[in-house]
Amino acid sequence: MSFEVVADAYGQFMGRYSEPLAESFVEFAGLRPGDRVLDVGCGPGALSARLVSSLSAAAVAAVDPSETFVAAARHRLPGVDVRLAVAEKLPFGDDTFDAALAQLVVHFMNDPVAGLNEMSRVTRPGGVVAGCVWDHAGDGSPLSHFWRAVNTLDPDAHNESGLAGAREGHLAELLSAAGLRDITSTALTVRVSFPSFDDWWAPFTLGVGPAGDYVQQLDQPRLDLLKQRCASYFPAAGPFEIAATAWAALGRA
Repeated sequence: MSFEVVADAYGQFMGRYSEPLAESFVEFAGLRPGDRVLDVGCGPGALSARLVSSLSAAAVAAVDPSETFVAAARHRLPGVDVRLAVAEKLPFGDDTFDAALAQLVVHFMNDPVAGLNEMSRVTRPGGVVAGCVWDHAGDGSPLSHFWRAVNTLDPDAHNESGLAGAREGHLAELLSAAGLRDITSTALTVRVSFPSFDDWWAPFTLGVGPAGDYVQQLDQPRLDLLKQRCASYFPAAGPFEIAATAWAALGRA
């Protein structure tokens, strides 16, 4: 699975969903002026940018394991402390932040409980640790049409439904296992418009994440068949809208 791609590719693939999701996620986290916040798995900076607009660049730090994403986030958000690191080993001292957030990241952590535990470690007692993950298991993610087409043609293909936090209630279970308390959960839904099917399809060919990896291993006949199957789920012409839902949960350190 690859996220070592140019930031623009990720932006085309997921940015149109992650940017509006960040607005709802920050509101759910209940941040206050003066809070210092860590964005874990920041990617090119969708959530960090929203945090900066709510707080300030000096109040935000971010980490990501992808060198290309770290470079993109640093370029996009001067003044934000962006570092190369994984969630399971955060380069900050105990009780450094008032909140630590992970948007669309927990399901890609090598050890989600360890990653959430590290987020708790760097968050002050009583501070917020929160995550959100697309509803891959409940068919509500922005990739649901894609994986439905894949599994119709290739029933043995490994989709994203079994990833950590992708089913209702699982994020709360992970937060509890990591020692967080006073856990609350919700569903966050965003709506994204597409002018055409080709605009929706093109980002899947850029090699981003599990979906991109799957597309890149197909030969041309199978790729054409998958594209045709996906197209059958959408209007033949004109714009359409995708409603995408993420499960979100937060706890107190």
